[in-house]
Amino acid sequence: MSREVLLLVDALAREKNVAREVVFQALESALASATKKRFKEEADARVAIDRMSGDYEAFRRWQVVPDGELEDHDLQIIVSEARKQFPDVQVGEFIEEELEAIDLGRIGAQAAKQVILQKIRDAEREQIIADFLDREEPIMSGTVKRIDREGAVIESGKLEARLPRDQMIPKENLRVSDRIRAVVLKVNREGRGPQLILSRTSPDFIRHLFALEVPEVEQGLLEIKAAARDPGVRAKIAVFTQDRRIDPIGTCVGVRGSRVQAVTGELAGERVDIVLWSEDPAQFVIGALAPANVSSIVVDEDKHSMDVVVDEDNLALAIGTGGRNVRLASELTGWQINIMSADESQLKSASERSGARELFMHKLDVDQEVADILIDEGFTSVEEVAYVPINEMLEIEAFDEDTVNELRTRARNILLTEAIATEEKIEHTAEDLLSLEGMDHELAAKLADSGVHTRDELAELAVDELVDATGIDEQRARDLILKARAHWFENESA
Repeated sequence: MSREVLLLVDALAREKNVAREVVFQALESALASATKKRFKEEADARVAIDRMSGDYEAFRRWQVVPDGELEDHDLQIIVSEARKQFPDVQVGEFIEEELEAIDLGRIGAQAAKQVILQKIRDAEREQIIADFLDREEPIMSGTVKRIDREGAVIESGKLEARLPRDQMIPKENLRVSDRIRAVVLKVNREGRGPQLILSRTSPDFIRHLFALEVPEVEQGLLEIKAAARDPGVRAKIAVFTQDRRIDPIGTCVGVRGSRVQAVTGELAGERVDIVLWSEDPAQFVIGALAPANVSSIVVDEDKHSMDVVVDEDNLALAIGTGGRNVRLASELTGWQINIMSADESQLKSASERSGARELFMHKLDVDQEVADILIDEGFTSVEEVAYVPINEMLEIEAFDEDTVNELRTRARNILLTEAIATEEKIEHTAEDLLSLEGMDHELAAKLADSGVHTRDELAELAVDELVDATGIDEQRARDLILKARAHWFENESA
C-alpha cells in the first residue's frame, strides 16, 4: 500500500500539474473522511502520510475546551481531563488516540479518489486565479458562459469568475456569449473552492476603464482622484494633473468625446460628469455640483458639512432627479452637502445668529451689542471666548483690553460652574456607563437628569426616549443603545 500511495501521488501530480504536497494533503483529507465512517457516532479524524515512505497513520482526536464548556462528548474534552494524559496540553489544542490504519477497499478507494480530485480541482482553480492576480490586471475581459438566479459566470480562457446579480448594472440585459469587462472585487474562498468575484457597479470599475482609455493616466501625467456612481444612470469622476500643459477634463473627454463615449458604452449608457479635483474642499464641492452654478458656500469643519447656496433657477439642477446630483457630489468629495436657496440660507443664518446672540447674552451677561460684535467676529460658543488666543480678541476694534479680559473671565467662570454642576449630577452614575464608547460627561449629566445612571438603564431605553431626554440625533442614540446592550448578547453567547 505504501508504494501504491507514492505512485498515486506522483501520477496525479504530473497529470494535474500541481505540487506533490497538494496531492498528499488531498489524500490525507480523503483518508480522514473514510476513517470517520468507521464510527457510529460523530468523530474527528486525522491522517498523516510519510512523504518519503508512503506509510500513513490514523488518529481520532478531541479538541480541548475549558472546564464547564463541553458541548459535544464525541468531538471535545475538558482541559482538566485532557491534562491527566497530557499535562502540557492547552485549551484549543487537540489530544489524539492512534487508530489502526484502514484498508480502504474498492468503495472507499473510489470515495477517496473523488475527494482527491475535488481537492486537486480546487488547487488548479487557485493556481489559475493566482496566475491572473499576479498579472495585476484589475479588469477581467471575458464571455458570459451562463446566467442563473445568483448572477452570471464569466469565462476567460481557463479562468471562470462570478458576477453576482447585485454587482450587475441595473436594467442591463446580459446574454450568454456576450463579451463584457468587469473589475475584480475579491476572491471568495468560502464554499466549494476559490472563486473570483467581479463587479460592474463598483466606482473602481469606472476608474480603471478611464485608465484604459486615457494613456495619460497610465503614464502618470493624470490622476483620477475619486469616483462616485449611480450604476447605469450617472457617474462623477474627479481628475487632477500637475502638468500645466494638460487639460485634465478635455483629456478624459477625448477628441469629439471619443474617450468618455467608450467608457459610457461599456457602462450601458451611464452618463459621466468629469470634474476638476482641488485641494480646497469648497472649490472641489463647487466643481462636483456642476452643471449647477453655486452662489455661495459655508463650510462647517466640525460637522464635515457644507451649506451650498444656489439661486432658484439652479436649485433643481443642483439637487438632480431624486437627489442624484447632490448625492453623487457628496460621495465624490466626502463632504455632507446641504443645498439651499438664498431665502433658506438667510433664514438659517438668522436662526443661528439669534441662537448665538441669546447664548452670549444669557451666559456672559452682556447686552445685544456686545453679543452681535462677538458673532460678527466669528465666535459661536462660550468655549471660544474663554480659550481663543488673547491677541486675536485684542484685534477686535470695538473691545479694549479690559473688556476682553472681563469677557474671558466670565466665559471661564461659567464653564467652570457648568463643569462642577455636571460632575455633581453624575456623582452617582456608574462607571460602566461613563466608560461606554461614545459617552461623555455632558451626555451622562443629561441622562442623570432623566434618572439613567447605569449601562443597563440606558440599554432599556428606546431610541426616541433617548433622543427626547438628551437632544442627540437618532443615529447617535441608536449606536449608544446598541453598545449599551452588547454585553447582554455576549453573556448569552457565553
